[in-house]
Amino acid sequence: MHGTSVDVVTEDGTADAYLVHPDGDGPFPAVLFYMDAFGLRPHLEKMADRLAEAGYVVLVPNVFYRIGRAPVIDLPDYIDPAARPGLFEQIMPMMRSLTPDALMRDAEAYLRFLADSPLAADGPVGITGYCMGAGLALRTAGTYPDRVAAAAGFHGAQLASEADDSPHLLAPRITAELYFAHADQDTSMPAEQIERLEKALSEAGVTHRCEVYEGAHHGYTQADTAMYSAEAAERHWTELLALFSRTLTP
Repeated sequence: MHGTSVDVVTEDGTADAYLVHPDGDGPFPAVLFYMDAFGLRPHLEKMADRLAEAGYVVLVPNVFYRIGRAPVIDLPDYIDPAARPGLFEQIMPMMRSLTPDALMRDAEAYLRFLADSPLAADGPVGITGYCMGAGLALRTAGTYPDRVAAAAGFHGAQLASEADDSPHLLAPRITAELYFAHADQDTSMPAEQIERLEKALSEAGVTHRCEVYEGAHHGYTQADTAMYSAEAAERHWTELLALFSRTLTP
């Protein structure tokens, strides 16, 4: 594998990102990897490396680039419950500063970067997203349907709220195959929102599967946090790799 830092020019500035691909010149099927709220950091790079080992070129942008280059905030090597309140005091204002319009302008730049890269195969890309990134995966699939073949989201938050700009409202535009895996111990994605998301996707005729991982907490894929579940994380890898194997250009 080859991993490196890259800069992606957007309408609003320059997003720093991590790009990794298998050995060789490619082209490889492309994956856009949306970070969780803790941001671009070594653990996410390791996750991207695992995707690259499976044969994909993977771009992990720093969604908070308007605030600064990663790491945007100081993170401990291991995020335990005692650290979370102080970290989220810093993170929540950054999240609230990002509008759906701004995030989708950025998404266009990320997709363009992959389309222009000689490492990336022609055709639509796959997307995976975690926590806040799950909502970005869903929103990107609905905003750029001709450029996304598959999208997955894990322990997403507020995917089908009652807000006028909730990402599930884009379901009628989606042509990608979707997979979303929720945690049953996650108050940020309650049962009524899980049902609302399922209903929206089904009524729109979107090829999809939504599952609830029993006993899992919000953040179950993140091995550098106390919310991590090795069993749930491995289940996520099985489903994610199967989705991309079905849908992306060989």
